[in-house]
Amino acid sequence: MQLHAWLETVPVRSDNDRPRLPDESHMTAKTVLNEAHRKLGARMVDFGGWDMPLNYGSQIEEHHAVRKAAGMFDVSHMTVVDLHGERVRDFLRRLLANSVDKLTEHGRALYACMLNARGGVIDDLIVYYLGEHFFRLVVNAATREKDLAWIRGQAAPFEVEVRVRDDMAMLAVQGPQAREKLIGLLAEVDRERMRAMGRFRAAAAQALHGVPLFVARTGYTGEDGFELMVDNGHAQLLWQALLDAGVQPAGLAARDTLRLEAGLNLYGQDMDENVTPWEAALGWTVALDDGRDFIGRDALEQQKAEGVPRRMVGLVLEGKGVLRHGQKVLTGVGEGEVLSGSYSPTLSMAIALARVPAGEPGQVRVDIRGREINARVVRPPFVRDGKPGEGI
Repeated sequence: MQLHAWLETVPVRSDNDRPRLPDESHMTAKTVLNEAHRKLGARMVDFGGWDMPLNYGSQIEEHHAVRKAAGMFDVSHMTVVDLHGERVRDFLRRLLANSVDKLTEHGRALYACMLNARGGVIDDLIVYYLGEHFFRLVVNAATREKDLAWIRGQAAPFEVEVRVRDDMAMLAVQGPQAREKLIGLLAEVDRERMRAMGRFRAAAAQALHGVPLFVARTGYTGEDGFELMVDNGHAQLLWQALLDAGVQPAGLAARDTLRLEAGLNLYGQDMDENVTPWEAALGWTVALDDGRDFIGRDALEQQKAEGVPRRMVGLVLEGKGVLRHGQKVLTGVGEGEVLSGSYSPTLSMAIALARVPAGEPGQVRVDIRGREINARVVRPPFVRDGKPGEGI
């Protein structure tokens, strides 16, 4: 179900249990900031087995806050995995379709996919280079147990230690004012260094009062910003400091519309183990460098040689209606379907990511409750730097 559709369907939970990590119980897990969300009046929903804030009042206001100023998300449900060992780089060269050999500078980050032998996406993730024998991964929440089992199984022959960092919380601060909001909370010695940090870079820093942070200039909204990792014991202090600095709390609903406007995939909806990177508009994450035998390479090369049968496109609806997951997309070369669809708060129109047969689509229509409505094919992102993307 689409995140924004939960507004009318998901009951509000009222239990007040202590924060719970996924391996403590089969019940819904809680981040260390769960009570902070409830005190702000958040509407809580089950997302990937975690009790998470859907919104704090108005999804639209939270969305616009990120596009126009600064918003923050509790993303502590994401799984942080530290990898240690003399052969950790060799392991990642085998595990990932993108090449970690691009990571030579301390703190550099890389977006990559883990594939199965058929070339299907097990998960997408970010990997950080923190030392020749130390890399950090951040993987999705809903795929946690599957990912950990796969990573551990593949790591064993390389004698790589896999350490899950459930002791850390994670916050995303996003928006055109995110940098200045965060820098104002850092120790003086770190401010200029963080101001100069490039995209897909990470470094250690200290917040005021000596709170240690791992700061990465990454995100999932299409806006500039940072993802912050902090010890669970300091997470509440950091959250409150950001609140006091005027950063707007935002929930899953706004995160979904923001990432869709940015043309970013959602695992399990836009891609999964039956979809290759070629079919998910992620070909740019595949590095077919000479001599590197990564898992799924043979299948990707075969599919590329034979011709990729389907592709992901962006759609803008030209009539009245809302695009939703699962709707039939009719093209001149065959039938496809909407993957992620929503009303775009920034553009005030219906947008979607869809998977359609390869070839020139011609006139495209979407079947919305039996009505065929014209749609225009565009190349994501739908929104770039707060403004309409190319062709919108």
